[in-house]
Amino acid sequence: MLRTRVITALLLLAVLLPILYFNYFPAFAVVSTLFFAAAIWESARIFGASGQAARAWGLAGGLLFTAIMVYGSGPNIRLLFVLCVAIWCLRFVPSLGLGLPPLASLGNRLVAGSYAIAIFGCFLAIVVLFHHSPMYLLSVLVIVWVADIGAYFSGKAFGRHKLAPSISPGKSWEGALGGWILVLLMAFGFSLAPALAETFPMRLLAAWGWAGLLAAMTVLVAASVAGDLFESLLKRRAGIKDSSNLLPGHGGVLDRVDALIPVLPLAALLSFWF
Repeated sequence: MLRTRVITALLLLAVLLPILYFNYFPAFAVVSTLFFAAAIWESARIFGASGQAARAWGLAGGLLFTAIMVYGSGPNIRLLFVLCVAIWCLRFVPSLGLGLPPLASLGNRLVAGSYAIAIFGCFLAIVVLFHHSPMYLLSVLVIVWVADIGAYFSGKAFGRHKLAPSISPGKSWEGALGGWILVLLMAFGFSLAPALAETFPMRLLAAWGWAGLLAAMTVLVAASVAGDLFESLLKRRAGIKDSSNLLPGHGGVLDRVDALIPVLPLAALLSFWF
């Protein structure tokens, strides 16, 4: 299992790192579109769509994203990111405590549509951040990855108090705290490297100071935890372990981007402000 997981990760890095290094947008657009279509397909399945309907939603999502890559997203992109943040604050985060509607209900279809909007906002934010610079995009992704790594090892070492036992029994408050601390240490490390002055954390620091950076990193880490827990809640309701088996050893696309879905639109929105 570990060997398969490592091989898949290396293959993904072999595709993504050259695209980021050479700042080659056409290849980036193709990869982003494929991942977005896969995420929409997986989401439709999790919300109870039949195999044929889920594939149709995935295809439609891919075509929509392709059209946006070709014709642009228009001037109201900030409103989309505001909508995504509002969806998470008003609907998805409360669901972690209140639960989700039954699969065969109108409420489920409304949540499914809202989650599709959130996924769309996430991938569109990826494009916006890439246009700023590949390094800028990578500096936002690293926040989520570092929080996840810190949470994993802190939870293994010190985890005693369950964060959401009915949703994800393996997560603990100590793990979440460890991830947050590691992100803050990473941000401090960035401040010591002049070459990283144009990354997301350092732009935050320059605009808002250390207090603003601390507040923003705290919110982003909390958002990443909420994204992870919400997808776990969806999978638990659907009775599945992984969103799909597209990425051997890792599960599906949503299993890899769940924590990014609430974080990236918020990071893009913050970037517009400063």
